[in-house]
Amino acid sequence: MGVRSGVWAIVVAGGSGVRFGGPKQFEVLAGRRIVDRSVSAARSVAAGVVLVVPDVSAETCSGAVPGVDVVVPGGASRSASVRSGLAAVPEAATIVVVHDAVRPLAASELFERVVVAVEAGADAAVPGVPVTDTVRRRGGGTLDRTELVLVQTPQAFSAARLRAAHADGREATDDAALVEEAGGSVVVVEGDPANLKITRPEDLHLAAALLSGP
Repeated sequence: MGVRSGVWAIVVAGGSGVRFGGPKQFEVLAGRRIVDRSVSAARSVAAGVVLVVPDVSAETCSGAVPGVDVVVPGGASRSASVRSGLAAVPEAATIVVVHDAVRPLAASELFERVVVAVEAGADAAVPGVPVTDTVRRRGGGTLDRTELVLVQTPQAFSAARLRAAHADGREATDDAALVEEAGGSVVVVEGDPANLKITRPEDLHLAAALLSGP
C-alpha cells in the first residue's frame, strides 16, 4: 500500500544506552547505522518522520539521517521523548506510528499491518509474538501463556487518541498502555520474532547474523 499522506512516524532514538555501553542507535549494523535502518522502514508508510535523539545530538544529527523531516531532543523518559516527537508532528496527521530506533530489523510489512489496523478503526495497533516459555511469578505460580504476547514496535495510533493519552504527562513502558488506560481500543497484529530489540552488545551480533540469512 505504501506511503499514506496522513501518516507520520516518530522514531525514538533518545536513549543513552546504559546497558549497551553507549548510544547503540548510532552503531553500525551490516554497513548501515541502526537508526538509518529504522528510519528507512518507517518511511515505507509515513509521509513524514520525526527523529527523537539525545539532547546533545539534536543539532549535529539534523540532516545527517536520510529520510528524516524533523529532529528533536528527547526527554528524561521514553514517554517524555515520545511527547517531544509528538509535538513536532503536524496537526493534520491522522495516524502516528511510534517506533523504537533500536529495532532495526522491523520490516515494512510490519509497519503496514499496524497502520492498516488503525485505518480499520482501532485506536491503537501493536505487533505481538506468542510467549513460548513458561512464565512464573517470583512469589509463586505460573501465568497462562496462551493469553500473553510479547509486544514490539512499530505501534500505530489514531493521532487524536495518542495526543489525548499523552496530554497529562503520564508515564508507561509503551504508548499503547497509555492509550488503553485512557479508554482507547488496542488490537494486536502478528509480530515478527526476528524484530529484535538491540539492548546489549551481543544483540548486535545476533542482528547481523539474522541479516546475513541462513
